[in-house]
Parts: sequence; structure tokens; C-alpha cells
Amino acid sequence: MDGVFDPVMDGGAQAWSTLVGAFLVTFCTFGYSNTFGVYQDYYTRSHAASASRISWIGSTQLYLLIAMGLPAGKLLDMGYFRQTIFAGSCIYVLSLFMVSIAHPDKYDQIFWSQGIGMGIGSGLLYIPAMAVQAHHWRAKRALAMGVVITGSSFGGIVFPITLNKLFHNSVGFAWGVRTSAFLVLCMLVAANLLMSARTSIAEQRKPKPDIKSLLLDVPYVFTILAGLTCFAGIYFPYFYLQLFSVLKGVDTNVAFYTLAIMNAASVPGRVIPNLFADRFGVYNMIIFAGLACGVLLLSLFGIATVTSSMIFAVLYGFFSGAFLSLLSPVLASLAQHENEIGVRLGLAFFFASLGALVGQPIDGALLGDTFPWYRPIIFSAVCLHCRAVPWTKLMLRLRLPHLWVYLSPSRAAVSSHAVGASISYNEIILYK
Repeated sequence: MDGVFDPVMDGGAQAWSTLVGAFLVTFCTFGYSNTFGVYQDYYTRSHAASASRISWIGSTQLYLLIAMGLPAGKLLDMGYFRQTIFAGSCIYVLSLFMVSIAHPDKYDQIFWSQGIGMGIGSGLLYIPAMAVQAHHWRAKRALAMGVVITGSSFGGIVFPITLNKLFHNSVGFAWGVRTSAFLVLCMLVAANLLMSARTSIAEQRKPKPDIKSLLLDVPYVFTILAGLTCFAGIYFPYFYLQLFSVLKGVDTNVAFYTLAIMNAASVPGRVIPNLFADRFGVYNMIIFAGLACGVLLLSLFGIATVTSSMIFAVLYGFFSGAFLSLLSPVLASLAQHENEIGVRLGLAFFFASLGALVGQPIDGALLGDTFPWYRPIIFSAVCLHCRAVPWTKLMLRLRLPHLWVYLSPSRAAVSSHAVGASISYNEIILYK
């Protein structure tokens, strides 16, 4: 390893405690973001604003959650991990309490507290919590990141059920949000105590990542383009499935559980494909998962019963969970050294999150006041299928005769360019 200190990886109390703390972070941040469908339904049916304007709240929160990874990832690489997650925790919890005192009919209050405030706070938490896993895991990095991101699935189970129950009984909106805020506060306190970065990695004197050179890295750029188009379409059910089910005549008591079921199904989706990714390659798995999501979105045309909506929620939850959990390992695999993983993930998610910012408001604008569901369904499905184009071009750019490629972990482990599971596109081999 060219004399570079090689810390003990893949185990130990510090690695496991960091994994558990990061799980709590994704539970509170991405898990809560996956719950916006509850707020979309509540705000829309209470006539707070049009479906498109309400979508801007959730899409802005989601955009900042992902886009703030650029400064947050840079801070991680500079060694300010603890300071970053502490600041993010304070902003996030404070903003959530502000949502609880905002009036549901006051769009500006909700947008600034839930869209901007929670978005910035969660963005300072999410990417560092994911990227710091590279400090502690090597051979099982994809699996570790998959376990961490399952926190968003569990959060997406707990929060929709809790909020739906509280919003629609005597507790009401204010104390319903406040209850979830107290839960988030406790979990983020625990996360701050559990997580840590390896100072031996943060302090290594490696060349600073050159942003220009990263943007000239062909596989990296194609991966960003694929992520951007995917984010424009993949979150449609997370925002609209509950409202879609209600307006399609599904019993309200059942429709309230569609988001929870979808997020529950994403738990195995975020773990099982990561198990195979360590063996068969993350690119192989993520391409298949994305195509499956696009096909499932088109199946919404046939949903009109409780059974069909539940089947869709289970299948879409699994494959969308697989895609979202594999994206970070894909980006990490292209890094030359652990010290640049944070900035690579941050830069990629910054650009890719533009898809999440505009995707859901476009869905809302396509729905209008008459709710012609075929418009956003086709738009989202096309986005997911188009995202296969950049990766197909990547295969052609590398002159690979087969689409099925395998990023070899064994080659990565002995790479002279990196300490850890970093894989350059020159190390891609065919899997036949």
C-alpha cells in the first residue's frame, strides 16, 4: 500500500457503533422524508395549496437532503465529522419543532420550516453518515452501507403510521408533528454519541480531490446523469401513492398503510441486493433494480383494488430500496482513496438531486386540478427507463462487448491506487 497506514477494517466496536449511529440518522432523515406522502395527502385534502405547490415542500426538503452532501462531504474529508453532524442535528430538530407550530394553511411557514430548514439539517447528516462507513468497512462496504440505509425504511414504516394516526384523531396536526420531533431528538442524540470517523484516515496527506478532474471522469459523470434522471421519477409513489390510493377508491384505513408497507418492503430491498453486489458487482444490480422500478410504475394503470395496491407497494418498495441503497456504493467504488469518497458522494448527489427537486412538482403540475394520473405515471416511468442510457453509454465508452459487467472486489482490494475498496473504470472486467 505504498507505505500508507492501513487501519484494521470490517469490525470492532468503533465500526459497529458508527454503523448503528448512522442507521439512526437515516431513520430520522431519509425515513422522515419518505413520509412526505402523508403530508402531501393532508395538505392537499385540506386545500392548503395545489398539489404542485405542496410537492415543492417535499421536493425541496429531499433536494437539500441530498445536495447538502457537497459541503457536508467536504467537511467530512477535512476532518470535521462530529461538528457537521452536531450542527445538522440541531438545525433538523429545531426545524421540525417549527413545523409543529406552523399553521397547515400557511404555505410560507411550512415551506421554510419543512422544506428549507429540515432539508438543510438532514443534508448535513445524511451524506457524512453514509460516507464515514468507508472509514470502517472495506470488504463488506456495500453491505454496511445497505444496512445503514435500511434505517430510512424503518423510519418510513414508523413515521407514516404514527403521523396518520395522530393527524386524524384528537391529537391533531401540531402535537402529531411534535411527538415525532421528540422521537427524532432522542435518536439523533444517540447517533451523535455513537458515530465517529477514523482520524488516521482523515489525517492522511493525500492530494486534494480536483473537482475538474472528477467531472472529467467518464464513469463518474455517467453515473451522475443516471442518478439525476432516476431521482426525477423514482420518488413519485413516495409522494403520491397514499393520495392515489384514496382517490382510486381504496379504503382510507388501508390507504394510510401503503407508505408504511412500501417502506417495509424496501428493508430487504436495501440489504439483499447489497449482499449480491459484493459478489456480482454494484452496477449489475443497480441497473436491474432501476429497470424494475420503471416497469412497476407502468403497472399503476391496473391498480384499482386493495390487493393490487398492496402488491405494488411491496414490489416497488423492494426494488426502489435496492436502487437507492446501491447508489452510494457505486459512487464509492469509483474513488481512488477513502479521503475523496466524501467529496465524490457529495458532488454526485448535489447534481443528481436536481432531479428530485423538479420531479415531484412536475408530477403535481401534470396532475393539475383534475388528477389525470396517466401523465405523471408515464413521466416517472420514462425517467427511470432513460436513466439506463447513461450507464449503457458507459459500457460502450469502455468498449465492453457485454452489458453485464462485474466490478471485481478482489481487483479493488489489491489496487495500488487506493486503500480500501476503490475501483476505477480501468479495473472493470467482464462477468460471463
